Amino acid sequence: MDIRKVKKLIELLEASDVAEIEIKEGEESVRISRGTSAPMPAATSYQTAAPAPLAAPIAEPAPAAAPAPTAVSANALKSPMVGTFYSAPSPTSAPFVEVGKHVKAGDVICIVEAMKMMNQIEADHAGVIEAILVKDGEPVEYDQPLVIIA
Repeated sequence: MDIRKVKKLIELLEASDVAEIEIKEGEESVRISRGTSAPMPAATSYQTAAPAPLAAPIAEPAPAAAPAPTAVSANALKSPMVGTFYSAPSPTSAPFVEVGKHVKAGDVICIVEAMKMMNQIEADHAGVIEAILVKDGEPVEYDQPLVIIA
């Protein structure tokens, strides 16, 4: 179909109240529709109930016992970002801190890698490292407790 014919059809559609037109010429066809200024209807959400089980399971393995959650106190140093926890500056280096070590405010406790940037996390207050809650190389979330400083 000739582009001039298509342009003429567009002009005719704009000049009329017709919202959509479709023209077939042999094996070729063109459909032109005008966008309306009326808002689209809002999507409707449906909730369905979960189907009831047909029969009780014969034998279901007991769920694995979750480790007892460590009591996180107000003295927990939390991750300021999402990333990967590292306890040492390099794999062959000694860790920054160990349980029982005295730290001062501003001492580096660990590194959280985020987007290939190594961010040193410092103690926000002085005290003794009571627990290290994350393993080396483990992913951490924002505001996740890393270390407890008593």
